[in-house]
Amino acid sequence: MIKSVLSQSLLLLGLIIGVSSCAEKREKLILPETDLAKEALIPMPLKVIPTNSAFALDQFTAIYTSPRSEGLNKVGAFLSEKINAKTGLRIPVNTIEGTTVERIIYINQVDSVELKEKESYQLYIKKDSIILNAKTTEGAFRGIQTLRQLIPEKSNDTLNDRSIWPIPTGKIIDRPNFEYRGAMLDVARHFFSVEDVKKYIDVLAYYKINALHLHLTDDQGWRIEIKSWPKLTEIGGSTEVGGESGGFYTQEDYKEIVAYARNHHMMVIPEVDMPGHTNAASVSYPFLNGNGKTPKLYEGTHVGFSTFNTRKDTTYAFIDDVVREIAAINPDPYFHIGGDESDVTKHKDYVYFIERVEKIVNKYDKKMIGWDEIGQANLDSNSISQFWRHEDFINEAVKKNMKVILSPAKKAYLDMQYDPLSKHGLHWAAYIPVDTAYVWTPETYSGIPRENILGVEAPLWSETISTISELEYLAFPRAIGYSELSWSVEENRSWDNYKERLAKQAPFLERMNVNYYPSKLIDWKSNVNSKLDK
Repeated sequence: MIKSVLSQSLLLLGLIIGVSSCAEKREKLILPETDLAKEALIPMPLKVIPTNSAFALDQFTAIYTSPRSEGLNKVGAFLSEKINAKTGLRIPVNTIEGTTVERIIYINQVDSVELKEKESYQLYIKKDSIILNAKTTEGAFRGIQTLRQLIPEKSNDTLNDRSIWPIPTGKIIDRPNFEYRGAMLDVARHFFSVEDVKKYIDVLAYYKINALHLHLTDDQGWRIEIKSWPKLTEIGGSTEVGGESGGFYTQEDYKEIVAYARNHHMMVIPEVDMPGHTNAASVSYPFLNGNGKTPKLYEGTHVGFSTFNTRKDTTYAFIDDVVREIAAINPDPYFHIGGDESDVTKHKDYVYFIERVEKIVNKYDKKMIGWDEIGQANLDSNSISQFWRHEDFINEAVKKNMKVILSPAKKAYLDMQYDPLSKHGLHWAAYIPVDTAYVWTPETYSGIPRENILGVEAPLWSETISTISELEYLAFPRAIGYSELSWSVEENRSWDNYKERLAKQAPFLERMNVNYYPSKLIDWKSNVNSKLDK
């Protein structure tokens, strides 16, 4: 199969070169020796086989995609756009009109038994062609992130009469270790704009993260428009931690985020936290309140004081409307119901609530996710428990054969401070420097069976941050390490090797204007003369 694909691709290459009247007259390029195995790829691919030459990316390169898939045309256009942003080159996609083509990047859809997972891909890089094989559009999209990382920051102008960006030749075979690789953003404690969320998606997608979990509601704010219950945003969306003015996403805003994420082959997981963390909802509609107190708008950071009234049918009618409206604008398969820190909800009421809400979520064809406390309830094995602190609750979930998302607070919480000198963040779980964030093994964490682990997610709670710059300070570079923990197999992960590759991510982060934390554990290979110790 692969031999046939290569033959077809090389035939296509020959046809393209044949239509170029100028190509034969050009001098042969002089290319540097390169080593694909030494490239700073993150996450580390499954297998890298170098051949120690180079593909010359330049103005005479074109991108072609398999005609079998319309989605691959979009992937090709995405790659062309990113090449232009990095190099200034304008690489045509699926056209030869008015162009001189000497080399191609061919994105090919294949039905190969070697591509077992939907995100698997293979890269064959030769001097005159790059062939990306994938079974799905999603796999092709992951593959072009690897290709983007292989393009040098600067062109090689010394050996030839024009600028070229030499890409090392060889073969890359790759697939994800876990199917779920996520990051969570709390937009409830502090609100972040649509553009902020899009920028976060841009950087996460570069490192093959495929799930964005949005914590949309909490005591301090309700951030998603529910048309059947307008006071949720009129009242509940008016505040945030510290007395700021809050904000919310209209349903059109939210659909814009979902569409942007889908263009980056990233799921969006909406979270409506309940029955605790519900003060903003109860202030908006007091009949929901179950703690016996008169609800008032809240701008602090204390947790555990709020609860829905779990024995009123009107509460579940409200929840049904909320799930229905969000499910209608979020086509991805999951709905997160929170379920954590519901300290003033009686145990029997909590269990009753979670079991009833699971049925509502399932009614709208979504799989329920909840924080690990939901393991106390009698749930379907299709529901998913997100581990953050309670091993006993996770063990209960595993006994029910539920899948688990790993987000241990002392290892994976992005809102934890790097060290006592960090400007932002908390440290109730731990200080998490860059090495601590990376050096753990999800495959065997806390004795959870490998077959029950859906993947890894890095949550970022926003009590101490309110701007995209502050968000980036806490998220990066640690989120990059979580991408490798969830994509790369254990035998390909090494702190000593990883920190060298991480150091070389600085130019990309700086080009994206990301305010990353310049940890002194990393010898950053920055493109700028100095970087402030933020």
